[in-house]
Amino acid sequence: MQVSDLYKNAYSGGIDMIPVANPMLETIIFVAIVSACLYLFGSKKKESALDRPSTLSLKGVAILAIVFAHIGYFLVADHRFLFPLSTLAGVGVDMFLLLSGFGLTMSSLSRDRPTMDFYARHLKKLYLPLWIVLLTFFLTDFFLLGHSYDAGYIGSAFLGFFPSANLWTDVNSPLWFFTFILWFYLLFPLVFSKHHPSFSAAALAALSYIAVLFAAPLVPGVAHLYALHTFAFPLGILLASWFFTHEGRISDALASFDTRIRMLALAGLVGAIWSFAVYSTVGTPSEQYGNLGLLLLILLFFALQRSSSRLLMLLGAYSYELYLMHWPLMSRYDILYAHLPAALATALYIAALLVLAYGLRLLETKLLGIHVRRSPSQ
Repeated sequence: MQVSDLYKNAYSGGIDMIPVANPMLETIIFVAIVSACLYLFGSKKKESALDRPSTLSLKGVAILAIVFAHIGYFLVADHRFLFPLSTLAGVGVDMFLLLSGFGLTMSSLSRDRPTMDFYARHLKKLYLPLWIVLLTFFLTDFFLLGHSYDAGYIGSAFLGFFPSANLWTDVNSPLWFFTFILWFYLLFPLVFSKHHPSFSAAALAALSYIAVLFAAPLVPGVAHLYALHTFAFPLGILLASWFFTHEGRISDALASFDTRIRMLALAGLVGAIWSFAVYSTVGTPSEQYGNLGLLLLILLFFALQRSSSRLLMLLGAYSYELYLMHWPLMSRYDILYAHLPAALATALYIAALLVLAYGLRLLETKLLGIHVRRSPSQ
């Protein structure tokens, strides 16, 4: 079945997912492809535990976690494909939120910036690529799939308000996250105090928790998603305030680790992360706390490393653009899964999305008239 047919069926209530003949073998092949690419791209030596290469690498992990989950649980018919990598979507979302809080706090602690300058700087980087991608998909959906959206939906989308996250009928269901991160960006300069960052984190967490409770009747389609990720951004503020004060001592302590101790610690963390992924807390009452616990293990793993993967850094540098484009292109405009083995199709999609993300970044650069080096969450 072609993807245009799949989406026409989806709009009428029927969905056919992509079959995978041998999901476990395809997963092994895909992991081998990714491992080879990580090796070929090489690594870059780190300067501190959470320097820019480290945070970019973590963003690379985050976007891969989200993409793998969307493929493994919503695009292909057999959920064993990409398992257990596909269980980490919640961790990926929390990673983006935590790194956003971390990056904004580190920047605010380093320099003073007027509130309006903060909004002008960050909101244009959030909205411009969003508008480009939305305009593209609204037009292609209409001309290629014969599907149109009402004016109210289109207007709401361009404002950045996404009250639903239907994978098959929304223009781009992962965009529920845009509304959520926008909330934190709007509040951060109003709440944050460089003299009391811990209080700022607590206040933002409380405001977000209360907002989710009151927003539930207004956005029933995504309120449960907001509730699962309320504390990650404030946790990023706390991490940044602690790291900003103790960065030198943290880096010195990690550098003093004996190589054998470091390798044992990394191996232990890999085992713990793998166990958390296999025995996931997704769907349980403790999901948010399980995701945050696993997130902290991944942070520690990357902090202990002495170098950062150039491939993960590349994925992290374009993670926002990848997030904006990946689901519609892989699902309703699929040209790879229909003709290639799942492992190869997934690898090629990641490569193709990187190329498109680079093109989108160039377009952003021309429209903004500046060299856009960082993603909005930095």
